[in-house]
Amino acid sequence: MAHAPAARGFTRRQALSTIAALAALSTLSTFPGASFAADAWPTKPLRIIVPFAPGGGADGSARVLAEVLAPQLGQPVIVENKPGAGSAIGVAAALQSRDGHTLLMGSNSMVINPVLNPKLTYDVARDFDAIGMVSQQPLVLVVPADSKAKTVADLVAQAKAQPGKLSAGNSGTGTLAHLTAELFAQETGTSLVSVPYKGESALMPDLISGLVSMGFLNLPSVIVHIRSGRLRALAVSSAQPVAELANVPTFRSLKLQSLEVEGWATLVAPKGSIPPEGLARLEKLLAAALQSDTVKKRFDALSLEAFASGREATAQYLKTEGSRWGQVVKSRGIQVEN
Repeated sequence: MAHAPAARGFTRRQALSTIAALAALSTLSTFPGASFAADAWPTKPLRIIVPFAPGGGADGSARVLAEVLAPQLGQPVIVENKPGAGSAIGVAAALQSRDGHTLLMGSNSMVINPVLNPKLTYDVARDFDAIGMVSQQPLVLVVPADSKAKTVADLVAQAKAQPGKLSAGNSGTGTLAHLTAELFAQETGTSLVSVPYKGESALMPDLISGLVSMGFLNLPSVIVHIRSGRLRALAVSSAQPVAELANVPTFRSLKLQSLEVEGWATLVAPKGSIPPEGLARLEKLLAAALQSDTVKKRFDALSLEAFASGREATAQYLKTEGSRWGQVVKSRGIQVEN
């Protein structure tokens, strides 16, 4: 897939700040003041950093959980948006906030970015304590309403007949939407032109008008345009059909299992910043919240699905996802401009 100029990665100052934050991990973990009494945590309001602008799956997940967890923890839970650099700004902010009361609502990008941009020095397994998975949502392969492609097979046939002519819009180089399109091109033996935008909202007008040929978009952001007839859904990336798009096939049903992709959100904390008893408490409260009717209904309204997973399983899942997308980045030669 050809690539348009990508968004810049970390500045030198941001990269050095992140390195400094990581270097502080070992000193703080052994500093006497870093210990907490089990019954004293939390002692002040908690903060959930969302490394994206308001809106979207990670942000919605954080806001729902903040309301549900606050009464259980006996402290306010504040959601703070820190967007920028494909989530790297928010991740760095979380790493630098070692007050024992800061959490990060991470997403796919937190495991993709270190492979995509060598200037980012953090390692998810080394630098974060997993608390649990939170939510997931599929991507939808859509084309403009006037596209001649009525099925995925039609789209593949068009792409093969016109190599390098069809364009795939995405919400930025290295995003899940971009990498899924790269994976689609790889698995179908097609050549597509990658067209990055600054978010899905910027992409949408050009996709609807037909200036770009296709895109893999998050279900919540695209469902209204599918229902209005402005976009046509060809397939969903979830393992099972989506209730809102009951007649749209899954990639699994089309024998493209490798394109089973979920946009996910996970709750993590800077390594060693929260006492073990606090992590265990959060793990238990999160699991209970995700099983509650209240959270399930709120997630349904956001087209999100609760994704419950314990700490150990979450850590393994993040490792697996990092390896999976790292291979796509490397095999497709994807880089960000430094």
